[in-house]
Amino acid sequence: MNGKLDFSQVNWEEFGKATVETLQMLGYSSLFTLLLGLPLGIVLFLWARSSSYVLRVLYSILSVIVNILRSVPFIILIIALIPITKEIVNTSIGVRGMIPPLVIGAAPFFARLVETALREVDRGVIEAAQSMGASTWQVVYKVILRESLPGLIAGFTVTVIALISYTAMSGLVGGGGLGTLAVNYGYYRYETAVMLVSLVLIVLMVQIIQMIGDRLVLHFTRK
Repeated sequence: MNGKLDFSQVNWEEFGKATVETLQMLGYSSLFTLLLGLPLGIVLFLWARSSSYVLRVLYSILSVIVNILRSVPFIILIIALIPITKEIVNTSIGVRGMIPPLVIGAAPFFARLVETALREVDRGVIEAAQSMGASTWQVVYKVILRESLPGLIAGFTVTVIALISYTAMSGLVGGGGLGTLAVNYGYYRYETAVMLVSLVLIVLMVQIIQMIGDRLVLHFTRK
C-alpha cells in the first residue's frame, strides 16, 4: 500500500494464471493477425503496382482504411469495437473479448510491413520469373514471398512485440492477463512489487520473441 517493494504481496499462482492468459491472447491474436495481415499486405502490394485504374483506385481506398485503423490508439479501438466484439465472441472482456480488437489493431500494421518487405524484392528477379511465363500468383508465392521471407519474419516479430504491449493495455478494460494484474494491484492498490513482477515478465516475453525472430531472420537470410 505504501509503494515499497514487498514480494509477500505477490500471489504467484495468480501470476501463473495471468501469464497463461497473456500467452493465450498473444497466441491467438498473432495467428489471426498473420492469416489476415499477410494476404492484405500482398493485395496492397499487387494493387499498388497494377496498371489497372480500378485496382489503383481500390488500392487508394484500402490504403486509407489501413492507415485509419493503424492510427487509432488501441485503448480507444477496444472501446469502439465493443458492439462488434460482442457479436463475434459474445463478450467484450477477458481473453476471448480481447482477440477481435487485438487482431483488428495489429493486422493493418502487419499488412504495411508485409507490403514494405515485398517492395524490397529485386525487380529483376520478378521480371525474370514473368518472362518465363509464370502467372501473377506463381510469381508472388514462388518468387516474391521466398525472396522477402527474412523481411516478413522481421515484420511479424515487430508485430508480435506490439501485440504484447496491446495485451498489457487491455488490462485497463478487463482484458485479463498481466496487464490486469498490473492495473488492479500495481496501480489501484499501489503494490509496487506486483507492478515490477508484471513488468519483468512482459520484458522477458519481448526479449524471447525478439531473440527467436532475429535467429529466424539470420537463418533465412541468404549469404
